[in-house]
Amino acid sequence: MSATSARPHVVIVGGGFAGLWATRALAGSDVRITLVDRRNHHLFQPLLYQVATAGLSSPDIAAPLRHILRKQRNVEVRLGEVIGLDKTARTVSLADGDALHYDYLLLASGATHAYFGHDEWSADAPGLKTLDDALAIRRRLLLAFERAEACEDPAEREAWLSFAVVGGGPTGVELAGTLAEIARHTLKREFRNIDPSQARVRLVEAGPRVLASFPESLSEKARRQLHKLGVEVVTGTPVSAIDERGYTLGDRFVPARTVLWAAGVAASPLGALLDVPRDRAGRVPVQADLSVPGHPEIFVAGDLASVQQNGKPVPGVAPAAKQMGSHVARVIRSRLAGATAPPFRYRDFGNLATIGRMAAVVDLHGLKISGLIAWWFWLAAHVFFLIGFRNRIIVLINWAWAYWSYQRHARIILGGQETGQERAP
Repeated sequence: MSATSARPHVVIVGGGFAGLWATRALAGSDVRITLVDRRNHHLFQPLLYQVATAGLSSPDIAAPLRHILRKQRNVEVRLGEVIGLDKTARTVSLADGDALHYDYLLLASGATHAYFGHDEWSADAPGLKTLDDALAIRRRLLLAFERAEACEDPAEREAWLSFAVVGGGPTGVELAGTLAEIARHTLKREFRNIDPSQARVRLVEAGPRVLASFPESLSEKARRQLHKLGVEVVTGTPVSAIDERGYTLGDRFVPARTVLWAAGVAASPLGALLDVPRDRAGRVPVQADLSVPGHPEIFVAGDLASVQQNGKPVPGVAPAAKQMGSHVARVIRSRLAGATAPPFRYRDFGNLATIGRMAAVVDLHGLKISGLIAWWFWLAAHVFFLIGFRNRIIVLINWAWAYWSYQRHARIILGGQETGQERAP
């Protein structure tokens, strides 16, 4: 047996925050790591909405996994999709027909969109989880203004200039606020037959308030800041139907050719391969060390894991995923040394969301900030946590330019295949 094959093999599925942080935390360990992902890049999801709204380009918030891990000699990056799992043989099967044997397995494949039993809405109300999603949404948004410019029917033109974001969480708030800025500032004086500032941007939340995970006082401040930006906030009324013509709010149909979905998430379908009980969102309940009950060699982290702490679920946010990934690496290192790692404890550093230009809310364990100071705090935090020095510099330059000029440099419509939403009237 070779020295390479004698080393324990750790297979990590998913190159997001949990998977990447686990991989890097095992850099000095005497293990062999295979990192498997369907995409070749790590994505900084908190800024994905900026790609969707033409503020940043794809490479600004993503980096190739091979480049990130190029100096870590115990890692092999594998571009592939996991389609099967044999817990007895300890193998994962890939779509290309290969199988990987593991001594330790970490599933960290993230989350996808949840339409609450109405998956047929996905074609007319896309969600935002990947770069492909972001580019498709950007195309949809920019084409809406182009279709309105070419439309002669006033009612149809109004429908093209009507935008709805369903879901009042951070992603929904960020999308709605930025979209209002684009309509009122970025596109100013660029069209001849329409006034983009007359576009109607509506944020729809089924619950009683937006940003429900924040204190109520900050939720109210966020609502007021959205209103100041020109966003109409509707709470307490769920969307009951969506098609290519618009959406139904309660029992009233609203014509709108652009509807975006930010209302719900579901864990990656990969959790079903474990053949263990899952919660309503498809997440896998795990032990205190983040292992699967009955299978101490299998770990689940990030959005795919259901973790309770102090009677409350650990939120599906980037800091939690990073901490879970690092903890799994700690558990593996402890076991290799014949020791036992302490249980996972999530450290909540606070909550923050941006609403638009010079508008944000920050909750730091009782310290509640909103407005300009919160916006600067949000900017600094997101630049700091970006992967790669180049990305930080490029994002700072783009944000500075956008701040002074109101312009968004990535307003290029890509792709030639039209969907029902994109067809000219």
